[in-house]
Amino acid sequence: MLSITAPVLPRTPSPVIKVQRQRTASRLVPGVLAAVMFLLYAVYALREHARFGTTGYDLGIFDQAVRSYAEGRWPSSEIRTATAPPGFGGDAYPLLSDHFHPILALLAPLYLLAPHVETLLIGQAALVAGSTYVITRAAQRHLRQRWAALSLGLAYGLSWGLQQLIAFDFHEVAFALPLLALAGRAYLDGRWVAAAWWAAALLLVKEDLGVTAAVFGLLILRHHRRAGIVLAGSALAANALIVLVVLPALAPNGRYGYFAQQYPYGMLDGWPTKLLTLAALLAIMAGAALRSPLALLLLPTLAWRLVSPNPAYWGMELHYSAVLMPIGFVALIDVLRRGVRLPVFAPLLIAALLLPAQPVRDVVKPGFWRDTPRQAASRTAVELVPSGARVAASNSLAPHLTDRATVYVVADGVLARPGGVDWIVADVQDLFPAGGVVAVLGQAEENGWRTVYEQQGVVVLRRPSVS
Repeated sequence: MLSITAPVLPRTPSPVIKVQRQRTASRLVPGVLAAVMFLLYAVYALREHARFGTTGYDLGIFDQAVRSYAEGRWPSSEIRTATAPPGFGGDAYPLLSDHFHPILALLAPLYLLAPHVETLLIGQAALVAGSTYVITRAAQRHLRQRWAALSLGLAYGLSWGLQQLIAFDFHEVAFALPLLALAGRAYLDGRWVAAAWWAAALLLVKEDLGVTAAVFGLLILRHHRRAGIVLAGSALAANALIVLVVLPALAPNGRYGYFAQQYPYGMLDGWPTKLLTLAALLAIMAGAALRSPLALLLLPTLAWRLVSPNPAYWGMELHYSAVLMPIGFVALIDVLRRGVRLPVFAPLLIAALLLPAQPVRDVVKPGFWRDTPRQAASRTAVELVPSGARVAASNSLAPHLTDRATVYVVADGVLARPGGVDWIVADVQDLFPAGGVVAVLGQAEENGWRTVYEQQGVVVLRRPSVS
């Protein structure tokens, strides 16, 4: 008896499976880029810390701040007392009177799991990686050019502003990166209320970002009247309240210290440096981003930096340009989706050309992975300080002790602190605070402190009464 078997036809995936596969494929490029940026920046930051490239100002200060939150206290820092206003005599400086950054409390749970200063460095790398994912997804959604998402995502991840952030310790502005990226993506998607909420969260990052949030509100106003008015109005009001009331109320001297910085410079000074920064910013955005209304978000940060008498704000170095990167790339995506003709590889080419002058270039140098004799001496020195000690450490050594000791920075007057310090760990080549190491070591010698260790210009001294 013959049996007839029906031919087996290839199964066609259901529409649901197709959608799931498309979604998985669409997230692959952003996910891989974010993972690469996280690994690159986490490895770089951890090694830079291990080779004593981080400092008490600012990594040690932020470690003490987050540690305070983890212990259920308001954020304070013993290190920050070195530059406290005249008349301050407390043991730790209240940091919410310096800058308004309550978003740091989000890191406190991580300290319950891993109470180490390296946690901040890894967290910062994760925030940069998260913003890279969002920017890449935005490019993927709004640009049809092949390779656009990969090119722009990689150019953003390697942009000089983000590299400078990673290279200089940890800073609260790292939280602004994913917030600005998410707000920008929501704006491009036409989700005006969501964009307003993400922008409003900038008020929790740092007080100068309130004006940026207000400008975002004005941009949203063109599309969603209520959301724009509420964001712009509430951001300006909240920013004024923070700067004029909250920060002065918490400050020991009753003033917001950044209104009257004492530097011998004016608005007309430093323009070669300022113009170089502006040129580098325009270059990484391929210039075209200025044609987007979103480029207006660059103005608040650029304005206070360019008019400031503090030369640290003028250049490409440090962390001050990091918040400009997500704004610039979202604006670039905006103009590209509206038909501006520009090779999508142009920003990546600029990032590649700038790469040899940027910090992450060091990861391919053999010397970056080898300790110098001075670094080896520094490691030995910090290991000699017992856990739980009260110690005055020079700027480059301080963040290696904040995990397990009460740490002040070596500065004039530290030996006369109310609680006193029992140990001094100093690198004589540390230049900040100016003259601090020389003055403190001289005072310790006069008072009979005993030298426990001295190699390669790194010294450890112990108070005579300490056994």
